[in-house]
Amino acid sequence: MRIRATILPATLLVATAAFATTPITAQEPEEVEVARVEVTPTTLILQVGEKAQITAIAYDADGNVLDVPFLFFSRGGRGRLAVDRTTGELEAFKGGEFEVMVRPLAPAQTGGTVTVTVPFPPLDRIAISEEGGRFYVGVTKRHKATVLDEADDVRDHAVTWSTSDESVATVDRYGVFQAHAPGAVTLSATAEGVVGRIRYEVADNPVTQMTIEASQARGRTGDVIRVTATPASANGTTVDDMPVTFGLISDPDDIATADFPPAEVDTQGRFVAYKPGIYTVTANVPGQTAHTTVEILPRHVVEEVTLVGHAPVRNVSTSDLWVWEGVDGRDYAITGTHAAHGSTYWWDVTDPANPVLTDSLVVDARTTNDVKVSEDGEICAISREGASNRRNGIVIVDCTDPRHIEIISTYDDELTGGVHNLFIYDDHVYAVNNGIRFDVINIENPANPHRVGRFELDTPGHSIHDIWIVDGIAYTSNWGDGVAVIDVGGGNRGGSPANPVLINRFRDIGGATHAAFPYKSPTGKFYIFMGDERGAPGFDGQDRTRTPDFMSGYIHIVDFTDPENPEEVARYEIPEAGSHNMWIEDDRLYAAFYQGGLRVVDISGELKGNLYHQGREIAVYKAFDPDGVVANAPFTWGPQMHKGNLFFSEYFSGMWAVKLQPRRVLIP
Repeated sequence: MRIRATILPATLLVATAAFATTPITAQEPEEVEVARVEVTPTTLILQVGEKAQITAIAYDADGNVLDVPFLFFSRGGRGRLAVDRTTGELEAFKGGEFEVMVRPLAPAQTGGTVTVTVPFPPLDRIAISEEGGRFYVGVTKRHKATVLDEADDVRDHAVTWSTSDESVATVDRYGVFQAHAPGAVTLSATAEGVVGRIRYEVADNPVTQMTIEASQARGRTGDVIRVTATPASANGTTVDDMPVTFGLISDPDDIATADFPPAEVDTQGRFVAYKPGIYTVTANVPGQTAHTTVEILPRHVVEEVTLVGHAPVRNVSTSDLWVWEGVDGRDYAITGTHAAHGSTYWWDVTDPANPVLTDSLVVDARTTNDVKVSEDGEICAISREGASNRRNGIVIVDCTDPRHIEIISTYDDELTGGVHNLFIYDDHVYAVNNGIRFDVINIENPANPHRVGRFELDTPGHSIHDIWIVDGIAYTSNWGDGVAVIDVGGGNRGGSPANPVLINRFRDIGGATHAAFPYKSPTGKFYIFMGDERGAPGFDGQDRTRTPDFMSGYIHIVDFTDPENPEEVARYEIPEAGSHNMWIEDDRLYAAFYQGGLRVVDISGELKGNLYHQGREIAVYKAFDPDGVVANAPFTWGPQMHKGNLFFSEYFSGMWAVKLQPRRVLIP
């Protein structure tokens, strides 16, 4: 396939309001369909640290070899089996069995697979969740053992627990340790001859009294109420190292028979309720108990969401969008395309009820996944994947007049593997390069872009999907490696575009971090919202015969107020769909949840637990288009707030705009 980088003919650019109600009909370049793919080898056994090469050849229906690029990827192998997306080179980092999928970047009804087996290396060590030290008679505490092998891989392996002196302390099969008498004791966890140990000095219990206090006596569902318990000795001295166990007595307004509790309290005394009612929080240490009671009211944040306008794209799948105020004071939007023919579409959305197509652009690519516009509204950067000449990179566009856009330059030096996402910040483009690193490209002179820096994690099998920059700090989404926070000029770590410096990295609980968005809450908390993306094997967005109802994953909410000690505190998880891109503004999360539609969530106050069950959902909107690429199939890709209107891209139907109506309170 060969596609010339060009602006579409003027006959296809209809800048009238009437066009906004008709589908875009730009013709895709004629392509030859792949009838068969031959992959070599089909099975592999690799030891940890070994490499191998997969090769693939595409044939048409007549058996002729086709010159098409391939995409290589492995579901579930991130951080364990590295797969170069464009070359098919493999490297094993951790044990397991993996399926590598090979897909031609051309019309095809077929592909190939390779089964890769990596034997697990021997066990190396066992880490115990506590560090030992002083313990008190009568205290019970569960310990957890993490078994690691020689590849530093966490293994799901049973351990045997024991103590060195059962008259001092005992432990059960689950690691629950209980102290019985003063003295020294060693707690051990054993697996296949490998032992982990910690040592305790058990002392008599000095606590004779305890007080308890709640940060507030009344709240709403979703509010975090902090309960503080203070154990003390007979002379009133606080015993700071005495573990306190918190419990809960629930009396919700409605009987809770659902699959989640009406409220919860964690080991730090942070209480949050999912249902209105009266709740009593208890605090316990051996020999002492205290309690406090709080009242919880409904949250009442639901708002009506109304349709404003629709800019339909019905011949190809829509990817990301960007909305901005142009240099002429009018409002514009750009939408990319996915697994299509390298198109981007440009819209005047000054009247969001009547979006007007102003221009369009086809570049040499199959996917223009990401589109971003500079802060001054003059320059746009477009990502490219699947170029016919295998040289992808980015396209720099003059968008000072969105009715007559012009390509200024392209940049593909060492970006040939494909750019999936990018960000423009302070005259630099931060481009995600081949899913491995990001490159920093100076565009002060957009006609002469040049690389000034790059950043890559050093973890085994690392990868990167997305990047977002706020105040000189970059937040990268790195699949199994979680989110990386990087100083590129604003983090006081000596970082700059030419010298990005890692501040910290956080791997969420079992996640697959696809997108991350930072948010400074008015509470003083600094949160990073980390969205999973999990799809069924083989999903590539090109199956137009059915609605893809097999996406999963949720948004992990991490308290990054102390960047040296981040903590995952909350989540937003809906049962019927998985997360994609998001936007946060003014205590509201705007989240695209694929087949689950557009979700608007109240994130005011401190956050804890699953926001989905707390009455925090403000609105849900699902866009149905009977003439979409797949008819009546909501598949929400990405949202953005702009001047009071909520714009979002739909994979099967283009760009939409809705508006939230404030809740009306009836006064008798």
